[in-house]
Amino acid sequence: MTASREVATFGGGCFWCLEAVFEQIIGVESVVSGYSGGQLEDPSYTAVCEGWTGHAEVVQIEFDSLLCGYRDLLEVFFAIHDPTTLNRQGNDVGTQYRSVIFYHTPEQQREAASMIAQIGSAGLWSSPIVTELLPASRFFSAESYHQQYFRRNPEQGYCQVVVNPKLAKFRKAFANRVKGSR
Repeated sequence: MTASREVATFGGGCFWCLEAVFEQIIGVESVVSGYSGGQLEDPSYTAVCEGWTGHAEVVQIEFDSLLCGYRDLLEVFFAIHDPTTLNRQGNDVGTQYRSVIFYHTPEQQREAASMIAQIGSAGLWSSPIVTELLPASRFFSAESYHQQYFRRNPEQGYCQVVVNPKLAKFRKAFANRVKGSR
């Protein structure tokens, strides 16, 4: 990777939602849905959904930090999911849906900790922030049918009811960061 290329890894509910949003941000070069933070080598979607592997559904984002900073990604991350619900996002319940940031560098750790503290003290949420901040662990790419899921299945029920509203919220709040907006 070049000096301006970085990797970020976030979990905040179903990876289909996160992937659909992050792949639209200026400076984001790739988004891969997968699993991180668990004990099982080479986990499957079925095993992760059963909740015993310890993995979270995450997205791993490669981005050009000259076009999109890590803080920019954090701002979007905290805007598109509820960081106050332990092991759940909406109807998705289980440790695999927890709010988690896997930092790759000490700078990412500091920036994420600062953002968590800032959001917590701003009183934006009525409950405390429960987002975990952990060192990056091994990332396992999810099965191929999970990659670019929303783009390939926009009419699927979950995509219509859950992913589409998150995308609309993102596009409205961060219109100047959407690819093609400049």
